[in-house]
Amino acid sequence: MTKTKIILPIIVFSQFCCTSLWFATNSIIKDLITNYNLPVNSLSHLTSIVQFGFIIGTLFFAIFTIADRFSPSKVFFTCAIIGAILNSFLIWENNTLTSLLIIRFFNGFFLAGIYPIGMKIATDYYQKGLGKSLGYLVGALVLGTAFPHFLTGIGNVFLWKNVVYTTSGLTFLGGLLMLLFVPNGPYRKQVSNVDLYAFLKIFKNVKFKNAAFGYFGHMWELYAFWTFVPILLKSYQSIYPKTSLNISLLSFFIIGIGSIACIASGYISEKKGVKRTASLSLFLSCICCLLCPVFFSINNSLLFVLFLLFWGIVVIADSPLLSTLVSKNATPEIRGTALTIVNCIGFFITIISIQLLSFLIDTIDSNIIYITLAIGPIIGLIALKNKKVSFN
Repeated sequence: MTKTKIILPIIVFSQFCCTSLWFATNSIIKDLITNYNLPVNSLSHLTSIVQFGFIIGTLFFAIFTIADRFSPSKVFFTCAIIGAILNSFLIWENNTLTSLLIIRFFNGFFLAGIYPIGMKIATDYYQKGLGKSLGYLVGALVLGTAFPHFLTGIGNVFLWKNVVYTTSGLTFLGGLLMLLFVPNGPYRKQVSNVDLYAFLKIFKNVKFKNAAFGYFGHMWELYAFWTFVPILLKSYQSIYPKTSLNISLLSFFIIGIGSIACIASGYISEKKGVKRTASLSLFLSCICCLLCPVFFSINNSLLFVLFLLFWGIVVIADSPLLSTLVSKNATPEIRGTALTIVNCIGFFITIISIQLLSFLIDTIDSNIIYITLAIGPIIGLIALKNKKVSFN
């Protein structure tokens, strides 16, 4: 039997490996456009289709209570292996935009069996200090998401096909580790029957609903920010042509620094409280959304990068805490389903914000458009402000 103390590091590392699939195409979008003659606006489409696949996947997993009926580690492994195989098809020389969209859709579908299932596995092992545990787990997601940008940013060592090989290999490794070393947790409560209405009953719980709406507001901003980090940097560089930025490497650091923020927020929440810490993070990220146009007007690339790094910290620091609130306020028997359906709705929201921002970029020649990202944090803050609800 694997010792419990090494379970969390294995879950965290596996999550890091497998979530490298998420932005695999984002980091190599220039190469994909060149090699497959794709439209120049393919980035938003390829990002949104992953989110859409994730939505359909989480909806499927939630309706059929997959995470609560079957061994989560086996579900994680199966989805990781399929995801790795699908990802490898990105190098098929006859790819078109349509084939790439299909590949990325199913990558998103099977990521639904990785990210929320990983959180479910953590909740099966850790009741005390769950916020801290999920902090490590979401931190792994952040680092995994940013990792393809790092591979691209280090130059000729990793050509675009090597990025694909590496992310596929990591995903396979992560799934295998989870299968071999993470058995069912001591706090797992299995359900045997399919309850097709279980995910609808979840929102009758007022505490759960408010925690979920806090998470939804957070998601409006998060993936849109991550998606457009390279665009933010390119836009700044175009305004000040003398500025020279390594877009890919800076994108990795701006997104990846959030992994440290997730871990730190988990520890801080143990002293300051989960709700209070999550609300502070939402507030600070809201301020970043509103101040973004101001920093575009300052001809100081170091200051601009530092601003984005700070934004990269606060935009994600609340994520494990909001997931903790969702988990703690869900019925134990359907906790996996609760986490999955909240992810489903949250990622549907990301499609709207990504597509809205993409539309605004194409139609409005002004960096003021980024203040629209503040809509999410404002809604999240209102949900968490509800004095009728007490969050532990």
